[in-house]
This record gives sequence, structure tokens and C-alpha cells, in this order.
Amino acid sequence: MNGSSPLLEVQEVSLTFKNVAALSRVTCRVDKGSITSLIGPNGAGKTSMLNCISGRYTPTKGRISMDGRELTGVPAHKRTGFGLARTFQNIALFRGLSVLDNLMVGRHSRLGYGLLASILYVGRARREENRHRQRVEEIIDFLNLSPYRHTVAGHLPYGVQKKVELGRALAAEPQLLLLDEPMAGMNLEETEDMARSILDINEEWGVTVFLVEHDMGVVMDISDHVIVLDFGRVLASGTPQAVQTNPKVVSAYLGDEDGLYKGR
Repeated sequence: MNGSSPLLEVQEVSLTFKNVAALSRVTCRVDKGSITSLIGPNGAGKTSMLNCISGRYTPTKGRISMDGRELTGVPAHKRTGFGLARTFQNIALFRGLSVLDNLMVGRHSRLGYGLLASILYVGRARREENRHRQRVEEIIDFLNLSPYRHTVAGHLPYGVQKKVELGRALAAEPQLLLLDEPMAGMNLEETEDMARSILDINEEWGVTVFLVEHDMGVVMDISDHVIVLDFGRVLASGTPQAVQTNPKVVSAYLGDEDGLYKGR
């Protein structure tokens, strides 16, 4: 991948549920500074792969490392400290909290004061709170969420909720951002807006992105590298141009040369 150094390395990862293989000896990498997409037909194992990386699942076999540090066996809640954050296919916001408060939740891994200081809200706690709030305000402006700053998340349109979840993950200041179908359920305008946001996060903030997505038009437009899974195995890996013309990939989708684009 252009000779860049890997931020994420997955080596021979297998995942089995009751003797059914969700992943089988998957090896891949995500280079620093890249947008890498993981694609494949339904049931190919894409979300299972993200869950192994984020710590929701523990691989049956294999190793996962990030920036040279072993992730395998590290609890999910500690992986944020490695510079890892993610969104989910199904929106997982605190629906009764405002946009601002949802993004503040994303800062919890960055808190540097103890319980007593937070109760008294003096000194270091006050300074930290102000610093975290300033960072959250920057993200709100960056993602064009300013009109919704104090709106309760559960009252927002679906597409805006997806942007808020992206913002909450970004609030953790990740090196690697895992996105599980960020455009799912969106209309064309919302999809284009989300794609622009992902490009801006990568280019302007220097965040490496690893995403699962079904919209092949978006994948081919914004990705530096594409990995294809089929039945839990890596079917192909390469540039968008190489992948979209790979006969095995075309066959895995719809069995014809236009298969990758018919869904859009």
C-alpha cells in the first residue's frame, strides 16, 4: 500500500461461533493516513472483523496489533487509550442527552481528574471541563452541527444522528476511526455530506479511517485501499480500480461486470 507503514495489522484472524466460521485466517492491514474500506456481500464477516478490532469479540485464533502494540486480549474499554474509536451500524446515542452532551461523553477517556475534584468542580476539574468543552465545540463546528448543539439527540433527523455519532467517536481523538456502515439508511444528500465529512476528517485532522460500507460508489470514490471479504475470507485487496475489475469480486456480488454499481 504505497510503502506506507501500517497503523493496524490483522494476522491470520479466525472467529468461530458454535463451529461456524465467521472469519477464517484473515490477514490485512490499514496504513497510516489512509481511508481503507472493508466490503463484501451480506454475511461476509465485515462487522465481525470490526468487532474483533474494537474488542467486542475475541478472535478464536490470530493476532491484531495497532501501531506495533498488541491489541489481542486488551478489553474493549481500554482500546480507546490505544487511539481507537468506532461508530455502530445501529445508532447508539444517548437519546435523552443533547448533541453537546453526547459528544462530551466521547471525551471520557481523556478525563484527567478524580471523583472528588469532579464533585467539587474546582481547580483542575473546572479547567479540564473547559478544555474538553472547547474541543467538543470545535467538532460541532467542523461537522456543521451548530444548529443542533442543544437539541436532544432523540429528536434529531436520522442523518443528523449519524453525524452526531461520528462526532462522538471523533471526540476521543482517535488515531484510527472504525466506521460501521456510516451511510446506511441515508438519502443521496445525506450520503454525500457524510462522505465529505469522512474525507475532511482524514485529510484535515489526519485520522486514519477503516470503514465497512455497502455503497460501492462511495467506497470507490473515497478509498485509498479496499479489502473484500467473502464467506469470512479475504477475496481480494488493492486499489479501488483493481478491486472493481477483479473477476472474483464481480462474481461475489452480482456475477456481471456492472455488479458493483447496480445498488446505487
